[in-house]
Amino acid sequence: MKIVVLKFGGTSVGTIKKIKKVAKIIADYKKKKYKVIVISSAMSGVTNELIKKSFEISKNFSKSEHDVLVSSGEQIACSLIAGRLIDIGYKARSWMSWQIPIMTIGEHLNSRINQINKNKIIKYLKDGGIPIITGFQGVNSANRITTIGRGGSDASAIMFAKFFKAKKCIIYTDVEGVYTTDPNKLNKAKKIKVISYEEMLEMASLGAKVMQPVSIQDARLNRIDIEVKSAFVKKSGTLITKRSNIINNKIVTGISSTQNDSKVSLIGVKDKPGVAAAIFRPLSKNLINVDMVVQNISADGKETDLTFTIKTEDLNKTKKIIQENKIINYRGLIFEKSVSKISIIGVGMITTPGVTFRMFQTLANKNINIKVISTSEIKISVLIDRKNTQKALIALHKEFKLDLIK
Repeated sequence: MKIVVLKFGGTSVGTIKKIKKVAKIIADYKKKKYKVIVISSAMSGVTNELIKKSFEISKNFSKSEHDVLVSSGEQIACSLIAGRLIDIGYKARSWMSWQIPIMTIGEHLNSRINQINKNKIIKYLKDGGIPIITGFQGVNSANRITTIGRGGSDASAIMFAKFFKAKKCIIYTDVEGVYTTDPNKLNKAKKIKVISYEEMLEMASLGAKVMQPVSIQDARLNRIDIEVKSAFVKKSGTLITKRSNIINNKIVTGISSTQNDSKVSLIGVKDKPGVAAAIFRPLSKNLINVDMVVQNISADGKETDLTFTIKTEDLNKTKKIIQENKIINYRGLIFEKSVSKISIIGVGMITTPGVTFRMFQTLANKNINIKVISTSEIKISVLIDRKNTQKALIALHKEFKLDLIK
């Protein structure tokens, strides 16, 4: 069977008018002789409204009942899509996760799909039907509804593409694809036609909101090609695929910026084995994510300055944890809020010398000072003053010729 998996996000099914448009997209694939599997998110705003109601009931609302509650949003959307398809002459029905079933492992609120029973869906497809399936959820071994966490409907679509060996997996959203940088921040941002899993994973981890990192990782591990495109315009989107499928002459594929970072510096820390672990262990226990880390050891090797970045919302908690930490000795503690992380990402950097110099020189030419540097195989990140974010984006986008992509 020639199967296509179509996933529609919350904004794509946010109104009745949009749902009618979604039904037409599905019908068009059916006309092309595809067997269509549809995964739907809840209508935009519905999940947040349900979560709000749970807080009104209890600040410690049961996690298992939370999953039952929020899963109802997808049921509503699936029913409306199926109803519209029936109205325009197609065989369609909504499917809840427990009716298939979609089996999950892990905790409530953050489970993972590990098995999908294909029998009922295969039979329904062979009978000419279009299954409209609730994304973001499954059932566990205790037959309780579970949810998959942020980006869960994308993960659902990817796993359906894996288990059903789909020819295509298309994620419909409210943007036309993945861009070289955030088009809301830079009007010269260009749509990327093809991007590797690794590049997309870095961009998503650094704030690109098209897909969640966990969904991209699922696609990479299972070698599922994904096309991200808009449900509202008839244009090609961005293909996310393995590196070997890409003929690439670009050094840098994209540039990201985050503006929710803060810098923490411990000055004059007594340097000895285990001191870094002593600093970061309590942060880890309190679920504070540490990003960039730089250590400078004094000439005599007795002291070190340790600098790292965290999310700004964790700053007060971090300050309290460090100040109450009796294991470490240091001479000073400095916090800085008004910083931004700028990153360039691209597999082309692996085989191209001089990229680091070009990035640093470009920023220097604009009189932008670098506070912290972090690198990986396909990424270079720097921390700068937040007021210089826009200036840095414009300069780097031009330097690496991303303005010229057609």
